[in-house]
Amino acid sequence: MSTPHDPYVRVRGAREHNLRDVDVDIPRDTLTVFTGVSGSGKSSLAFGTIYAEAQRRYFESVAPYARRLIHQVGAPDVDEITGLPPAVSLEQRRSAPGARSSVGTVTTLSNSLRMLFSRAGDYPPGAERLDSDSFSPNTAAGACPECHGLGRIHRTTEELLVPDPSLSIREGAIAAWPGAWQGKNLRDVLDALGHDVERPWRELEPADREWILFTDEQPVVTVHPVREAGRIQRPYQGTYMSARRYVMHTFADSRSRTLRAKAERFLTGAPCPVCGGSRLRPEAMAVTFAGRTIADLVSLPLTALTEILLEAGDGSGTARVLTADLLARIGSVTELGLGYLSLDRTAPTLSSGELQRLRLATQLRSGLFGVVYVLDEPSAGLHPADTESLLGVLRRLKEAGNSVFVVEHQMDVVRQADWLVDVGPLAGGHGGRVLHSGPPAGLAGVSGSATRRFLFGEGPAPVREPRTPSGWVTLRGVDLHNVRGVDAAFPLGVLTAVTGVSGSGKSTLVGQVLAGVLADRRPAETAQDMAAPVARGCASAEGLDAVDRLVQVDQRPIGRTPRSNLATYTGLFDVVRKLFADTETARARKYRAGRFSFNVAGGRCETCQGEGFVSVELLFLPSTYAPCPDCHGARYNPRTLEVTLRGLTIAGVLDLTVEAAAGFLAGTPAAERSLRALLDVGLGYLRLGQPATELSGGEAQRIKLATELQRARRGHTLYLLDEPTTGLHPADVEVLMRQLHGLVDAGNTVVVVEHDMAVVAGADRVIDLGPGGGDRGGRIVATGTPREVASAGGSRTAAYLTEALRTG
Repeated sequence: MSTPHDPYVRVRGAREHNLRDVDVDIPRDTLTVFTGVSGSGKSSLAFGTIYAEAQRRYFESVAPYARRLIHQVGAPDVDEITGLPPAVSLEQRRSAPGARSSVGTVTTLSNSLRMLFSRAGDYPPGAERLDSDSFSPNTAAGACPECHGLGRIHRTTEELLVPDPSLSIREGAIAAWPGAWQGKNLRDVLDALGHDVERPWRELEPADREWILFTDEQPVVTVHPVREAGRIQRPYQGTYMSARRYVMHTFADSRSRTLRAKAERFLTGAPCPVCGGSRLRPEAMAVTFAGRTIADLVSLPLTALTEILLEAGDGSGTARVLTADLLARIGSVTELGLGYLSLDRTAPTLSSGELQRLRLATQLRSGLFGVVYVLDEPSAGLHPADTESLLGVLRRLKEAGNSVFVVEHQMDVVRQADWLVDVGPLAGGHGGRVLHSGPPAGLAGVSGSATRRFLFGEGPAPVREPRTPSGWVTLRGVDLHNVRGVDAAFPLGVLTAVTGVSGSGKSTLVGQVLAGVLADRRPAETAQDMAAPVARGCASAEGLDAVDRLVQVDQRPIGRTPRSNLATYTGLFDVVRKLFADTETARARKYRAGRFSFNVAGGRCETCQGEGFVSVELLFLPSTYAPCPDCHGARYNPRTLEVTLRGLTIAGVLDLTVEAAAGFLAGTPAAERSLRALLDVGLGYLRLGQPATELSGGEAQRIKLATELQRARRGHTLYLLDEPTTGLHPADVEVLMRQLHGLVDAGNTVVVVEHDMAVVAGADRVIDLGPGGGDRGGRIVATGTPREVASAGGSRTAAYLTEALRTG
């Protein structure tokens, strides 16, 4: 029974997601780690139950009117939680940050620096004092009017827009235009406007070429499409958009990384001639502090900025107060090993490890006492050397009188825990139980735990001889971000791990330069959000002809709405809908495959628009969701649900697990391929219709890989994976590595950017960057087999790799 001084957080009857009436007691004022395989329910317990209940209780104290203005989650499915203090959450954000997001905006340090210039800056004689917004390139008051605060001007040329002038417009001479119907529409509009779309581009009049590519006019004309057999196409009003206008619009406004990356290939960038790249208006640049403009200070590493602020700290009272605040905030960032970053470093160029630590540093400054910090895999994207500094910060949070609850897979962090909650034994419906709650040593006696053998090093992994490369791709003169003048050789036909501390240049070398060079010279194949960046930062490259195909798998979610799910992402749903459309009932009613989509009108339930649930708005209370009163969660209308396939409706098939669907759809080759790939990466427990928003990061990562594995093999493929083990339990990593080694055994090349030393130890070749991060990194400090790199001097990876090779 709990008392007012009960030192435990006691959870009773937790049923969120796959949790099975979980009862667990967790001591406060400890570093508690929640672990278990991906999808086991640990995040449902830590975030979906404990943090969600703490948040709900906080909102109970907020005025009802204010509560309406705050996005709130519903109450968790739990009988009771006692002994729960207020909680602060730091979750993983896997979405890509915007181009205007920077180190300064992520940490809010930019706000403090702008205030310093506004209140304590040295103004020219007679100049009016500016408010802090005038020192921001992201506001109308501060942004340079020429480049709109971007610091660069983007332009395009005929040579970029039309790389092959021997083609006609109909044949696709204007490479910058979109594909599919939108590109055909633009060609048809030009035809209707009287331009010759059949002649080679180079034979057109210069004035016509100029207008087609660069006009700002947008004429509207009636288009008469060519009739196709069996298909009636009516005339429509088409609007023309020049190639330049389309590229600039896509680059500036599109939210799709794939489309933005394609548009960038047709642009050249140069510093803005008005602001010189400072991004600010002249009046803001005329204000100085310690003899420097704000643009000068934001471009300095934080360590150098600290020295300047310390020297200038004896100014006016206002300056002393503001510089003291800035120094304290910067101290939290440098403590986590990020002193090499500058405030103007854009967020998209940061590694996931750097972003995670910047957010943690911001939380550290709150100085809260007596709260529960709930952290989601804070070691994700961190090199083992960086994890040590992270552990120091977590201990400081605990010593300051807080409880630290961490969802974590990194065994080095788990070993440092005061208390361990292990959830399992497996994932999905096979998990959801607490196997152990107590000191980590107690897990040794839990035979059903997937964590046990990794935590206690039971049995070394078998030694595997490194494969021999079949060739090499060599990059010479790599010069981008902090990678300066580097020559790098990537072996073909093997698995290569690229490692190094956070910020050492791994993602720059692999994700931007290597991927960009290959994408420019070979057609990149993408699966929805697998995009190839633009090549840049490389003087020359050799050996590209040996690679027929490039595939990148990144860490972003497979979808951001419940409409995206496992079946839609993998293409399996298309197969299932065609099977239903081919049933006797569907043919008799003339139902096509589109009838069985919950995203379009016709077959879906219109009450819930195919969502399966409706939002119930409660005045002064958070919105709640309830099953649709008409379809009861099935997502389809009654007429559609009258069509069955082997006794199941389309809703019934979506409710099957991958394991069950493999049996149900046996004999359908296209479905068998998708399902076999999902089973091979350990996702048999997921339901076909499980919304993307319910998937963990590890599950999303493996779904992407499975989507690629089901494709038919075409030539030598080079796979680039950016930290594929992020969010994966060591048991899941073993499953993933079997698939990656299988790709190599099939004659392909795999390159992974990775911090997991077990993965690095199992690679054929290792490229280690460093020795530090930022300006102290960007060099290849060691390369060779894992054992060769483990014995290399000057490598911060070597000691950790040696340990991994010894313990297996």
